[in-house]
Amino acid sequence: MDNFSLQFISHHTAQYDYLDGVRMALEGGCRWVQLRMKGASDDEVRPVAMKVREMCHAVHATFLIDDRVELVKEVHADGVHLGKNDMPIAEARQFLGPDYLIGGTANTFDDIVAHYHASANYIGCGPFRFTTTKEKLSPVLGLDGYRAIMQQMKTQGINIPVVAIGGITADDIRDLLQTGIDGIALSGTILRADHPVEETRKIVQLIKKGA
Repeated sequence: MDNFSLQFISHHTAQYDYLDGVRMALEGGCRWVQLRMKGASDDEVRPVAMKVREMCHAVHATFLIDDRVELVKEVHADGVHLGKNDMPIAEARQFLGPDYLIGGTANTFDDIVAHYHASANYIGCGPFRFTTTKEKLSPVLGLDGYRAIMQQMKTQGINIPVVAIGGITADDIRDLLQTGIDGIALSGTILRADHPVEETRKIVQLIKKGA
């Protein structure tokens, strides 16, 4: 899970486009990128995905695409992240085969159990707190929510990496890691920083210290 301690989820802002964000995250030492372009067409995503794949593979980073299972295969990404309203994980696994990474969004322990049995490789669990980068937000978990979920997983013998997501800042990382989660997914915290590369570097070090 070493490569997967920090996932950067792409987002465009007034200042940076998708490629800018990915470039800065990689430069700061992040080695796990999810290209998320909600609302764009496959034709719009395809050229960006091909560039992101090159950027990621140049530094041996793992490259996932949000939602678009067919595009993952077409552009030779490393895998896909699937939200609750996207293609079911079992169906994606059937289409992609065993060699691709598949992540699934979860808000509850039951979600995690379902994804685990459907052969997901990791869980994106959240939101930690309110975030403006996602519409139709599920109930906020907070530290107590993660503690409860991780304890339930331990009790039930369910062993799958859990990545916390949703409004997380650098100041939250130490406490979050103490709940037992395996990684952190960030978007706005990096892109809103005065110096995104340095912020990424700082976060990578914080996670290493806390892991």
